[in-house]
Order: sequence, then structure tokens, then C-alpha cells
Amino acid sequence: MTEHDIRQTFVYLAETPLLWLWLTLICYELGMWIQLRSGRASWANPVALSAAMLALCIWASGATYQQYFAGSQFIHFLLGPTVVALAVPLATQWHSVKRAMLPLLIALVLGSVIAILCAVGLAYAFGLDMTIIKSIAPKSATAPVAMGIAESIGGITSLAAVSAVITGIIGASMATPLLNRLQFKDWRARGFSVGLNSHGIGTAHAFTIHPVAGAYASVGMALNGITTALLVPALFWLASVF
Repeated sequence: MTEHDIRQTFVYLAETPLLWLWLTLICYELGMWIQLRSGRASWANPVALSAAMLALCIWASGATYQQYFAGSQFIHFLLGPTVVALAVPLATQWHSVKRAMLPLLIALVLGSVIAILCAVGLAYAFGLDMTIIKSIAPKSATAPVAMGIAESIGGITSLAAVSAVITGIIGASMATPLLNRLQFKDWRARGFSVGLNSHGIGTAHAFTIHPVAGAYASVGMALNGITTALLVPALFWLASVF
């Protein structure tokens, strides 16, 4: 490719929404590079780093979020197939999961209920609007699921997505040092807890630590998505009745 071709490519991208798709991919690659250079440190989460870089680009360019989303919606579309693809590690670890089904189900119910009640309770304590409370209640479910739940109960889908992403980033950043500190050595327990609380971002981080942790994280994420989708609407329905 000649210099003229490169220049023409930049001119074309600058005049179309594809510019934001291109920038999103570049920022994420930079985030991955920083994480690798840091020795995969927990603080160097590529999602958090790329989000910060993209926010700076959007602010500096004066673009709106709608303009950014118009170019990056293809990545948003891929969220759904990505969640479905997590059935693959679940299938590979199914025999192991069946043997640990009872403790997993207990941890699933307790973890999901506590995550929902903490979000809703803190929101009530700070006097937040009911629409906002409904938006952040499914924060521990993966973003596509959280958005669907929020929409079904009258929340704001974009706020649900943001709260889910923030939850995932914080969980993925804190999980490894916290679990090391607590001396959790079972990769199944570590992975399941991370996937349950930090969904896709935590699951991606778990796969970089250990394959068994990654597989169980995907199990925790999938099961918590289903559980949260059942519990959150039921909670607000009961609240409206009583």
C-alpha cells in the first residue's frame, strides 16, 4: 500500500462512521498491549483502558455518543453471538460442572440475590430515581442481558449497559489480588465467582489466568444471566404489589 493509498483511507474513514469502528479496534489493541507489557497486571484491564482512550477521542473530536455508536454498532451486535458462544466451554466442562452442581447452585442463588439487593438497596439509600434503580439492578448480568432486563422493567438500557461494564471492570481488576489474598486455590471456585459477579469482562480475564477458571467463569456468567433475568422482574413486581 502506497502513501497515497494510506492517506485516502484516512480521508474515507474520517468521512464515514467506520472511523469509530476503526478507533475502537485500535484502542482495544493498545489496551491489550499495555496489559501484556505490565505482566497482565489486574489494573491494566484492556476494556477499561480502551474505554478511557475512546472517551478522550470522542471528547477531543466533539463527536456525540450517537455518532460513535453509528460506527461501532457492529461490535455491539457481536455481543449476542459472543454470549451464545460461551456455551462451548460449558460443554467442555459439563461433566465437572455436574459433579459440583449443588454448591454451584447455592453460590449462584446467594451471589445473584446479594448482587441485586446491594445495588437496589444502595440506590434507595442514596435516594435515586426509580428509573435509575431499575437500570442498575441487573448490573451483575452481562451487558446484553442487563439491557434486556432494564428495558423490560422500565429502566434505561444505556445506563444498564454502563453499570454492567463498570461492574465487570471493577470485578476483573479486583478479583485476582483479592482471591489470592483470601488464599482461594480452587480454579473452579475462583472462576465461577468471577463470572457470576463480573460477567463477560471478568470471564475474559479468568481465561488469561487459567483455562479451568475461564470455563467456570463462563458457567457462572451464563447461569447468573438467567437467574438475574428471573429475579429482577420478580423483585420489582413484588415491590409494586406490596
